[in-house]
Amino acid sequence: MRPSLIAIVGRPNVGKSTLFNRFAGRRRALVDDHPGLTRDRIAEEIEVRERRVLVVDTAGLEVQSGQGRAGASDLDAAVQAQARAAVAEADAVLFVVDGQAGLLPEDAAIARELRRASRPLALAVNKIDAPAHEARAAEFHRLGFERVRAISAEHGRGAWEVLEELVDALPPAAREEARADRHGDAIHVALVGRPNVGKSSLVNRLVGSERVVVSEEAGTTRDAIDVVIERGEGTYVLVDTAGLRRPGRQHRVGERVSALVALRSIERAEVALLVSDAAEGFTEQDVHLAGLVRDRGCAAAVLVNKWDLVVDRGADAARARDQIRERLRFAADTPVLTVSARTGLRTERIFRLVQQLAAAARTRVPTAALNRWLQDAVGGHEPAMAQRGTRRRPLRFFYATQVAVRPPTFVLFCTEPDAVKESYRRYLENRLRERFGLAGTPVRLQLRARQRGAQAG
Repeated sequence: MRPSLIAIVGRPNVGKSTLFNRFAGRRRALVDDHPGLTRDRIAEEIEVRERRVLVVDTAGLEVQSGQGRAGASDLDAAVQAQARAAVAEADAVLFVVDGQAGLLPEDAAIARELRRASRPLALAVNKIDAPAHEARAAEFHRLGFERVRAISAEHGRGAWEVLEELVDALPPAAREEARADRHGDAIHVALVGRPNVGKSSLVNRLVGSERVVVSEEAGTTRDAIDVVIERGEGTYVLVDTAGLRRPGRQHRVGERVSALVALRSIERAEVALLVSDAAEGFTEQDVHLAGLVRDRGCAAAVLVNKWDLVVDRGADAARARDQIRERLRFAADTPVLTVSARTGLRTERIFRLVQQLAAAARTRVPTAALNRWLQDAVGGHEPAMAQRGTRRRPLRFFYATQVAVRPPTFVLFCTEPDAVKESYRRYLENRLRERFGLAGTPVRLQLRARQRGAQAG
């Protein structure tokens, strides 16, 4: 079951990224005193109150400079778009304000925007670094939040307490699990990508060309519309990604919005189709979204849309493919399909590709076959020796077992797990893909020391 998603929101430079790093346990987000440094949302899955939650760091909500308008506290259209996206896609929202700066009109405007949605909310008054400063938090009670806590993201004071209170306010996990089971064995497919790359056009092509829409029904806690399609022997649920098309008045803010909406869609899907624009090339934002998909364990393919435009203008198609492959080196097994939603070019192959990806993600490898693979892989390329001080000892692998699917997850038992180099892990992962047909799906390898007396199962 997917984890609950908690979005950290607030004005620029109030300490959101510092707080995110505190929760993540390491310095994942860039932290600086310059407002607006965070350009993309960053997510980290953690456990709070024995519950899995996905904490998302967001770029600062920007406000009108006040030029040409009375009252700098009014949210402009771009900020409203981002605030709505953050609230609509999150299960709960942690609103961060600056206790040293005091209550500003911009904070009040953001608070009004957040209270419009029925999500659990908590207010963290940051930069309260000592008990003597707690009085600074008092004025923020005027915003009308039930959960208000003075914290110091820098020093950790009160940070976990506010997160735990917010998690306690989430609905029971069983309710989400029941919704997830609604469509049985259907393959849930998310089309994700930058704004205006043609995701909606591809959905219309997939639905309209076959005329096989069975129903349109509420598919998430936010009552977004999922399209259910039956084709051949398979049933597919196209996960709603409408929010990705809204760039707002600033292109950079639009890309920020897309990251959180994409993350929610990926969490709900079994297969993700990353749509890029052939005319624009495979951009850094495309690379970022591809990494997000891989990190979340979702099987994926890249659909290069508008390929007819590349052909029409006589561009070097091979060069375009090479650029994609170069930028996808971290996920080199990801299938790439060039399509055109406008002309229908190769769109008939999409469902077959989805079936292949779903099958790869659901693969279960028999223990005997897995251990034959391990013997062959290690025999063909032995790992580097483990270094302990001045002593070097051979690294030995004993046996392997599969513990999960979606994504396929394997435990490999060896003498010294910490001594296995990252390059060798990648070698084992690639050999697994080749032997068992796991192209397009992330593969998780967990290395453990063999316990005394343990045997292969």
